[in-house]
Amino acid sequence: MNFRGQNILVLGAGISGIAVAAILHKLGAKVTLNDDKAPDKIKGDVTPLRELGVALIFGRQDVNLLDGIDFIVVSPGVPIDIPLILAAKNKGITVMSEIEVAYHLCPAPIIAITGTNGKTTTTTLLGEMLRTTGRDVVVGGNIGAALSQEVASVDKNGIVVAEISSFQLEGVIDFHPHISAILNVTPDHLDRHYSMAAYIQMKERIFAKQTAADYLILNYDDGILRDMSQRTAAQVFFFSRKSEVENGAFVKDGVITITWQGKTLPVCAVEKMQIKGSHNIENAMAACGAAFLSGIPLPEIAAVLQTFAGVEHRIEPVRTVNGVEYYNDSKATNPESAMKALESFPGHIILIAGGTDKHTDLTAFMGLVKEKTDHLILLGEAGERFCAAAKRAGVQSIHQVATFTAAVDLAFQLAKPPQVVVLSPACSSYDMFANYEERGRAFKKMVRELG
Repeated sequence: MNFRGQNILVLGAGISGIAVAAILHKLGAKVTLNDDKAPDKIKGDVTPLRELGVALIFGRQDVNLLDGIDFIVVSPGVPIDIPLILAAKNKGITVMSEIEVAYHLCPAPIIAITGTNGKTTTTTLLGEMLRTTGRDVVVGGNIGAALSQEVASVDKNGIVVAEISSFQLEGVIDFHPHISAILNVTPDHLDRHYSMAAYIQMKERIFAKQTAADYLILNYDDGILRDMSQRTAAQVFFFSRKSEVENGAFVKDGVITITWQGKTLPVCAVEKMQIKGSHNIENAMAACGAAFLSGIPLPEIAAVLQTFAGVEHRIEPVRTVNGVEYYNDSKATNPESAMKALESFPGHIILIAGGTDKHTDLTAFMGLVKEKTDHLILLGEAGERFCAAAKRAGVQSIHQVATFTAAVDLAFQLAKPPQVVVLSPACSSYDMFANYEERGRAFKKMVRELG
C-alpha cells in the first residue's frame, strides 16, 4: 500500500496515533492528527508533529474532518463505531488500524499473539527465544512502542513479534502474520464490543488472511478456540495442559513436549521454568510452539524457559516487609486474569482490587476470592459492585477504601505472615491512573516506602 501523496486522518493522540502520524508524514503523506480531547488533556508530546507540519485538531470530531481524506488510521483507544468513522465508511473512505499500517511497512515475517490474558508474557518470552538466533527481533504492538514505529528498524531477515489486542484487530484489512496465536478467550472489553460473539469475531481476525503456508496456534483446552481450527486455512498447532495433542505442545510426565509431523520432542521440565502457575505453563507452550515453528532449536528454547523471570506488573515480586511478601499484578485488568494470580498462591492472600468496572461477571472470581483470601480491599469505581458480589459469594472480610494509598496502608496494617499482599485489580485503571503500568509503579513505590 502506497501512502505517499495521500490525505490521511489519524484518530487518537495516544502512543500509537502520535507515532503513526510521524511515520506517515515521513512517507510523504499529508497527515492530520485528531482527538476529541481538549489540547490540555493530550498527554503525549505533539510538538515534534507540529514542527513537521502535521495538522493538529483537538477538542472536536465533526464530519467536516473527512473533507478530502483518503484514509483514516485509528488508534487502539478509539472505538470503530464512533459517528465519525461510521460517516467515513458511508463515504467509502478506507478505515484501518495502526497495526495495519505497520503490516504494510514491515519487510519481515510477523508472529502475532492475541488472547484475553497472557499476551504480554507470551510475546516477551517468545522474543527472548527468537533472540537466541542472532536475528534482529522486534517486539511491539500492544506492548511498548507502536508497532508501526518498531518495524522501521528491521529488514527482511529479521522477525517481528507483535502483541495484538482486540481493539487493534477492529481495523485490520490485509494483516497477515506468518504465525498467529490465540491464547484464550474469556469475557472482557464487553463495554467496547458489546457481546462475546463480537469479541470472538475480533480475535478471529488475526488469522483471517492466513493461508496453508502459515501457522495458527490455539489453546486446545478452550472449546471456543478449538472450534476456530475449523475456520482457518492455516496449519493448526494446538497446546494443552489437559490432553496429549497430535500436533502441538502438551505436558507429559512433567515435561513440556512437542509432537509434530510424527515426531515427539521433549522440551523442558515444568519444574525448571522460572515463571510459575498453570497459566504460565500455557503461555510457555504457546511460545515454545511459535519458536519451534520458526526453526529455533529445542535446547535454546529450553534454556530461555529456565531463565525467563516474567514481565513487570504480572505477579511481580516487589518486596518482603515484616515477613509478608508483596506482589504487583496490576496487569490483571479483568476477573479471569486476577483469578490466575489467586491460583498461583496456596491461600492467605490480602487482595487489593477495584478500578474502572468492565461489568464482567464476577461469580467465579468472587468464589475464588472467598477460597483464597483473608481480606479483600476494594476501591475505585467498581468498589460498590465488587463489594455486593463479594457479599453474595460469602466473602467474610471486606474493606472499602477511598484512595489507592489507603488501600496499601490498610494492607500493611492487616498483613501478618504467612499472608501475602497482592495487587490484582480485576479492573482497568482509568478511574485513578493513566494505565495499568502507572498503577503498578505507584503500588511498588508505596510498598518500598513501607515500614
